[in-house]
Amino acid sequence: MSGPRNLVLLAAFAGLLALHGCYTAPAYVATTKSVPASFDASWQAARGAAYDEGVAITAEDRSSGTMRGTKGPFDVTISVASQADGSVRVGFTVTGPQAQDPTLQDRLTRSYQRRMGR
Repeated sequence: MSGPRNLVLLAAFAGLLALHGCYTAPAYVATTKSVPASFDASWQAARGAAYDEGVAITAEDRSSGTMRGTKGPFDVTISVASQADGSVRVGFTVTGPQAQDPTLQDRLTRSYQRRMGR
């Protein structure tokens, strides 16, 4: 009687080994979903970008989507506007002697993009 029992156990063990050899881990596919930025997130990121670049905000008007600030001889205007398609447009305008800091506008834009995770 021990012979057939051992044979059954051996067959079960062999079956388990065969199943173990067939296991494959699930494949994960990275997906990205484009989510429009909210006005609030964009406003805070633009405000943070100004801070990052040393621009002192002197006036804020959320209802018009406008911030104004200064950095040395430069006047900076930041506009945040909701678009019809649900996206948010942010713009930085720098006026002043560009020769003293020709990259301020670009740095503001890069800092904003970084804060938005882009």
